[in-house]
Amino acid sequence: MENSEVKKGDKIKVIYTGYLEDGSIFDSNKDKEPLSFEVGSGYVIKGFDDAVMGMKIGEKKVVDIPSDKAYGDRHDDMVIKIPKTQFEGMDEIKIGTAVSASNGMHATIIAVDENEATLDFNFPLAGKNLKFEIEVVAIN
Repeated sequence: MENSEVKKGDKIKVIYTGYLEDGSIFDSNKDKEPLSFEVGSGYVIKGFDDAVMGMKIGEKKVVDIPSDKAYGDRHDDMVIKIPKTQFEGMDEIKIGTAVSASNGMHATIIAVDENEATLDFNFPLAGKNLKFEIEVVAIN
């Protein structure tokens, strides 16, 4: 498999670093275990799956992934205001706090006023264009 190219259905291992458009790193597995996944299975975002196709073991690549091939667009209807009385058991309701709704969805508090908190149920990377540095380290 040394010279073979990655194709759909292959189980591969990669080392990666993910960057936002401002150059800040949002995720990386350098100095950790490689990420293992089956190409084309939907385990990783579409743009990442597409990027590894045709790569060989030891090959490195930097790829820009638009939001529609990453975590999708942001949706304004997923930002809602909730009365503070709904936050039973929380000591402090503050911006940046991650919360879970009773239906299991996750949100981040993005605004707080006297009576309400504004929750954003969008995935944190939704609407963002991403850049990945990828190295294929194994193809099975």
